[in-house]
Amino acid sequence: MILAAGRGERMRPLTDYTPKPLLEVAGKPLIVWHIERLARAGFRQLVINHAYLGEQIEQGLGDGSQWGVEIRYSPEGEGTALETGGGIFRALPRLEDPFLVVNGDVWCDLDPGTLRLPAGDLAQLVLVDNPPQHPEGDFCLDDGRVGLSCPERLTFSGIGVYRRALFDGCEDGAFPLAPLLRRAIGQGRVGGTHYQGQWVDVGTPERLHELDRRLRASAVSPGGRP
Repeated sequence: MILAAGRGERMRPLTDYTPKPLLEVAGKPLIVWHIERLARAGFRQLVINHAYLGEQIEQGLGDGSQWGVEIRYSPEGEGTALETGGGIFRALPRLEDPFLVVNGDVWCDLDPGTLRLPAGDLAQLVLVDNPPQHPEGDFCLDDGRVGLSCPERLTFSGIGVYRRALFDGCEDGAFPLAPLLRRAIGQGRVGGTHYQGQWVDVGTPERLHELDRRLRASAVSPGGRP
């Protein structure tokens, strides 16, 4: 699942008439980088949620056949902000168990096909070094297990593998993902990996332009790797 329902307030004015996932870096929409990488890793069925200007996303991506995948959409409506947890919960009927979720507003060269969810765990999170805009981090990582209390934290990348059981007890509507993860972490059922490759939270026009500059300067191939 690619999360693409955000309004992109910090990206204005770029997102006034274009949904954030369709903003381009190095000649292609940000969300297409995700689709290509997922297709390359062997994923064939994708679910994309959308809200603000969502019809543009469906028109721009279609059924996914040009990338060799099948795209199904989970529309949330422009007046409804379901947040991450609510957006995933709304899409659960379209998802197999377990399933991979990728934030649509990050750029990362991780091979998603390498991620695994051990039996008994509810989530496997990809953590990265803390970026300048988020120096305090989110979670601890010790021998492959995610925790909450430690002197040094890492940042959640927005990429994770989840089981449907993580959402047991939830109801349709707006709610964040973090409390569900913290509950599962407290149960000792969340693993993690520290990814040290390229990752960018493309949350502002400045970061978008810097990523575009860097990728063009690196002569990125059509496959998405420098």
